[in-house]
Amino acid sequence: MQISKIGSSNVMLPAAVAIAIWLTAGAARRLFLSWCLLFAGGLMLVAASKIAFVGWGIGIEAIDFTGFSGHAMRSAAILPTFFYLIFRQQVFALRWSAAMSGAGLAALISLSRVQLHFHSVSEALSGFLLGLAVGLCFIWHAENSPKPSLNRSLVVASFVALLVASFAKPVPTQKLIEGTALWLSGHPAAIAEHRLQSDTSVLQIN
Repeated sequence: MQISKIGSSNVMLPAAVAIAIWLTAGAARRLFLSWCLLFAGGLMLVAASKIAFVGWGIGIEAIDFTGFSGHAMRSAAILPTFFYLIFRQQVFALRWSAAMSGAGLAALISLSRVQLHFHSVSEALSGFLLGLAVGLCFIWHAENSPKPSLNRSLVVASFVALLVASFAKPVPTQKLIEGTALWLSGHPAAIAEHRLQSDTSVLQIN
C-alpha cells in the first residue's frame, strides 16, 4: 500500500507541476510546452478510457480491461522524467540510469495496483506503457534540446512539498470520473457493477 500511495494523484500531480516549474525556471520554454502537452495527453487518454467504460460499458472483457490505470500512467510518465531532469547535467550513462530507476519504481507501483486488486494486469500494464511512452518521448526531446539549468533550491523545495503532499487526503479522481461519465451519458456507472461482480467471483473461488 505504501508503494501504491506514491502513484496517487496527491503526490504525482504536484510532481508533474514541479517538473513544469523546473523547466520554466530553467528558461526551457519548448521543453515546458512539450511536457505539458505530453502529460496532459496521457491524462486525457486515461480519463477517456475510464469514462467510456463507466458511462457506456466500453471495455475489453476478455482481458478484464476497463481503462488505463491512472496510478501506473502517472508514475511511468513522471518518475523517469523527474529523476532524469535531476541528473540532466551529468553524463549520458548516469542520466539514463536515473531515468530507468524511475521507470523501475513506476513498474513496482503498477504491480502494487494489481496485488491490491485495484486493477487487472491489462489495466496496470497498459497504463504503465502509456506513461512510459509519455516519459520517453519527453526525454528524447530533452536529449535533443539545450540543457535546462535546474535551480537546486527549487529541487529541494519540491521534495519537501511532495513529502508533505504524501500525507494529504487522496484526491477523489474516481468519483469525478464517474460523475463526468454519468453527466455525459446519462447511464448508471457500470464500473461499480463490474467491480462488484469481480469481487464476488474472487470470494466464491476463495
